[in-house]
Amino acid sequence: MGHPPLEFSDCYLDSPDFRETLKCYELELERTSKFLKELIKDGNSVITAIRGYSLAVQKFSQTLSIFQFDVIGDSLTDDEINITQSFQEFAGLLQEVEHDRMMLVQNASDLLIKPLEKFRKEQIGVTKEKKKKFEKESEKYHSQVDKHLNLSAKKKDSQLQEADDLLEKERVNFYESSVEYVYQIHQVQDRKKFDVVEPVLAFLQSILTLNNLTVEMTQDFMPYKQELQLSLQNTRNHYESTREEMEELMKRMKHPSQIYKMHSFLPMEGYLYCQEKWALGVSWVKYYCSYKEGRRLVMVPCEQKPTTKQGTTQLTLISCIRRKTESIDKRFCFDVETNERNTPVTFQALSEGDRKLWMEAMDGKEPITLSFFLNVFLPPAILFPGVTQEGVYRTVGSNIQVQKLLNAFFDPTNPGDVDLQSGDWDVKTITSALKFYLRSLSEPLMTYSLHRDLMCAAKSDNLDFRLSEIHSLSHKLPERNREMVEMLIKHLVNVCSHSEENRMIPSNMAVVFGPTLMRAKEETVAAMLDIKFQNIVVEILIEDFKKIFSYMPEDSTCPPVPPPRITPRKRQPITISKRPPRVYQALSHDLHQHTESNYKAPLASSSSLSSTHSIHAVVQ
Repeated sequence: MGHPPLEFSDCYLDSPDFRETLKCYELELERTSKFLKELIKDGNSVITAIRGYSLAVQKFSQTLSIFQFDVIGDSLTDDEINITQSFQEFAGLLQEVEHDRMMLVQNASDLLIKPLEKFRKEQIGVTKEKKKKFEKESEKYHSQVDKHLNLSAKKKDSQLQEADDLLEKERVNFYESSVEYVYQIHQVQDRKKFDVVEPVLAFLQSILTLNNLTVEMTQDFMPYKQELQLSLQNTRNHYESTREEMEELMKRMKHPSQIYKMHSFLPMEGYLYCQEKWALGVSWVKYYCSYKEGRRLVMVPCEQKPTTKQGTTQLTLISCIRRKTESIDKRFCFDVETNERNTPVTFQALSEGDRKLWMEAMDGKEPITLSFFLNVFLPPAILFPGVTQEGVYRTVGSNIQVQKLLNAFFDPTNPGDVDLQSGDWDVKTITSALKFYLRSLSEPLMTYSLHRDLMCAAKSDNLDFRLSEIHSLSHKLPERNREMVEMLIKHLVNVCSHSEENRMIPSNMAVVFGPTLMRAKEETVAAMLDIKFQNIVVEILIEDFKKIFSYMPEDSTCPPVPPPRITPRKRQPITISKRPPRVYQALSHDLHQHTESNYKAPLASSSSLSSTHSIHAVVQ
């Protein structure tokens, strides 16, 4: 469907597939840069060429219509579907009203040109700088690897240790630049969904509202604009929560201790040098090797000769033996007996640690898995004031105060003896402590075992299936977990019922509690991209609380799906272009002033309102 996510772990392997995927992202980045240049050029044409306005708008709409957003991951949320289709919708609207010449607003450059130029400079420009650093460090590292592996084992120990230290330093620099480059690429891919669409939307609104448009045309556009703005805001909120999680993952992955830990999750693969004997002597050939089920070792050659093209080799292992240093003038070697060859095959790993990992993998050692352990239970009910406070659960409390509250609540001498209504604890501290407690559980309340099924349900296009499947899966939770989830969601329903005061509608609340109640077992970029679907699951739990938790899934007497909200957010792609042509009437001059005064933006997302900290008391 789209480009596969670039995992931070792939930076460590640096496989040919990783390099090929990276090229696809770089081509897309260049395509986006060229598109933005064209869009800026066309916008300036519209602003400066009043006489050629109609032609410029037509060209502008064509540019929009041919651009398609690439997909990261395997699914889009309904909001993202709206955003990715918005350029086609904009183009259709512009073509419909092209015959009416209009004048641009004086600040059109601020609406369109500057934000796009800023995006190109601050996002695409930074990405290109990260690419240069990555390519430089890559060349230095691989060059150092070749020198290192050709170093004789007969050298002094001090010389060998110095060479090892130098290679480690280059490897760390290369890995750090690779991780930062992959992180920046994902940021550009996600940010362009709103950083590019929002200026175009603002520019388009100025065209529609400040010139000779009809009242009917404006009325047709305003519902679409409001729906799209909400989709943009929801996507921005999802981006903020995902970005924070991804940034934390990047920081953890850059730590040297993480390199060895990754092998608990990664298949055994990487670069090996194979000793090949020829009539005129012996040579060492570089391969990218993967050790798979069935004791199969797949070898992909990395250095093709100009006259011949060598294909992939597959060997079936019988045994693996470490090669002693005194038996060969190379370090980090091991011999492998195979069914396909009469004599053992000698391989050279990149380091002693790398050799140990290959040896362990080929001996068939099982990874250690951690079992689920819930060492603290959620208290049945604790009341706290402040559900009407604006931004409740999105504002973050002091780390010191949050820890102080948790320590007081889990005091072994008198656990749970905390009066949240005494005035000693402010609302931000209480809500942050609850979120922190839930995210600190060894397994999330919605459990790892149901995570994949919940994600599949959230990604379904069928709204009835979404609800029924989440309803059914909620009742598959362990009884203890289901009771705690029901208790928490009941409280969140109560908080959302005061949304006129606290501005926490279900979609905003879901952005906070999606990553809190659900998470993938392995922290990968692909898992981070699914956070937006975790939010959809929690939003459905809040909106359909009574149906989900009051009736069993097979109960035919349960009430029908509740009606939509008074101001519903459409869950299906929105459209403004498929409607019959109309006869237009002139608009009044003060239309722009009127529409702007009636517009109220949704709750703004901010890094200061993120849910990185989080209560230990469920509130009813």
